[in-house]
Amino acid sequence: MMKTAINYAEVPHQLQCGDSVFPRVIVNDGSVTNLSECERWINDNIDVLEGALKSSGAILFRGFPVNSAETFDTFSNAFAYPNFTYKESLSNAVRINFTERVFTANEAPKEVEIYLHHEMAQTPISPSKIFFFCKSAANEGGATPLCRSDMLFAELLKRAPEVAQEFASKGLKYTTHMPAEDDLRSGQGRSWMSTLSVESKEQAEHKLAELKYSWKWMPDGSLKATTPVLPAVVDLGNGVKVFYNQLIAAYMGWKGVKENPASAITFGDGSHIPVAALELVTSIAEQFTFDLPWQDGDVALVDNYMAMHGRKPYSGERKREVLVALAMN
Repeated sequence: MMKTAINYAEVPHQLQCGDSVFPRVIVNDGSVTNLSECERWINDNIDVLEGALKSSGAILFRGFPVNSAETFDTFSNAFAYPNFTYKESLSNAVRINFTERVFTANEAPKEVEIYLHHEMAQTPISPSKIFFFCKSAANEGGATPLCRSDMLFAELLKRAPEVAQEFASKGLKYTTHMPAEDDLRSGQGRSWMSTLSVESKEQAEHKLAELKYSWKWMPDGSLKATTPVLPAVVDLGNGVKVFYNQLIAAYMGWKGVKENPASAITFGDGSHIPVAALELVTSIAEQFTFDLPWQDGDVALVDNYMAMHGRKPYSGERKREVLVALAMN
């Protein structure tokens, strides 16, 4: 059987990034007609696809035979990346699992914006790859913004070198409030029992101690937990440095943080991050962001180190359903 070629396409507003574009867009030319052919096509082209992901940071697959959580599971699994289940994660975003590896992107209300972030960068354990699948696009809005973090950091280094070096050298600490019960109305509403996969305060404290968190139990039964020092900037080892963190999402979207950033984010030494630095980073990110306008059946593969992502608010009668699978390799 002949090897099926890769059919690249252009979409409006793609970013030019050196000799690549962001994101890469691959459209099925009609030759991949079923899931078995899909798996074979991925296997035949895996080296080229890996190269495209490495140079671009994100690939959008359009028109492939993916139409359910199960077919998306098969599509994402064909890349043979080690699985990273949501249950194993320390994210406190509320999600719903469809299969062991596939779950909803976020259960926050449609009017809530999820700001740019690297997936689970506010925890000691984060995935390296993210697959998104649009099962159902919204009537209006609901784009997934994608931001090239290497370009963001390079621009920050140019415009505010002392601030950039402070982020790189000090790292960050995050403080999160985990409620006693799951709160579906909040983008960060997963309870401490769900977040930590425990059933008692004793088990929670044991796990937090293992992960080098500090913590405090609140009168209402919620848990306030602070991470050990985590990186704000990651060197990918190929001359590329990325702004790998949750600063924008925390500053712009976490409850009460814009009024008091230190309530949730500080430098690794505990010192306050200047509001001007947070505003500058947020502003620079807009330059290097592509808003992915979903179509039903789209799949996007995102390098979680190279690119941040978020979610724009949406409206209309049609429920926006974007599912996710994570990988660690």
